[in-house]
Amino acid sequence: MDIWILLKALVLGVVEGLTEFLPISSTGHLIIVGDLLGFDNETSKVFEIVIQLAAILAVCWAYRMKLVELTVGVLSRPRSRLASRFVLMLILGFLPAAILGVLLHDIIKDVLFNPLVVAGALIVGGFIILIVERPRYYRPRRAGIDDMTAGDAIKIGFAQALAMIPGTSRSGATIIGGVIFGLSRTAATEFSFFLAIPTMLGATVLDVYKNWNVFKLGDLPVFAVGCVAAFVSAMWAVRFLLRFIASHTFVAFAYYRIVFGLIVFATWYFGIVNWKLPA
Repeated sequence: MDIWILLKALVLGVVEGLTEFLPISSTGHLIIVGDLLGFDNETSKVFEIVIQLAAILAVCWAYRMKLVELTVGVLSRPRSRLASRFVLMLILGFLPAAILGVLLHDIIKDVLFNPLVVAGALIVGGFIILIVERPRYYRPRRAGIDDMTAGDAIKIGFAQALAMIPGTSRSGATIIGGVIFGLSRTAATEFSFFLAIPTMLGATVLDVYKNWNVFKLGDLPVFAVGCVAAFVSAMWAVRFLLRFIASHTFVAFAYYRIVFGLIVFATWYFGIVNWKLPA
């Protein structure tokens, strides 16, 4: 196994883990970094699926006690009303992206998965965060995720569906969408983490089904390195974000998105980087 391939896997695994749950778009970063590293072949598509699963497992581990509590509550007799209600919120939040994802998956992958679309989405999303984080717009009506209504969950679900555009950020869309619809930053962030579990599992299953023929036994070391890197870095990112939002807004992430997007556009415009674009 080529050591350079393993190093690429390590870098991309860290990128996936660090960006999956921060509002800066993991898919967008993987597209850009993968293009820079020249890791954009058929194997890379499967690799991204596998390391995404590792990031899901990280958030499952971080919230393992809550997940056990929900499972016991739903399966117990009588059922826990609070647990059943929260599971219903997750289902309602999951459905919009699930339905639209199945319908539009191939079109989005073929047309929108390129660095310039990512750069544009990063910049637009950054400005939206700056607008939403202005004090007069931040008026939370729901302090915790248990205070959410079915309407809140559905609206956040449609916000999450926007993240099918690479560079938008699934976590960014759900967190900022939640804040717009009246959730506190903490409630929106925690709901985003939980909503990531069925959403990303569903996306992983769909991608595996569509790319099953690309899996090769010889790629296992590459996948193993990427998965470990994604799991460890995702665990750090989840804990970091929860600590960060306790005393900060998302403005820093907005400026990062805008600057990063402008750098990508500048490198394309001046011919510094020959970004891979659709034919």
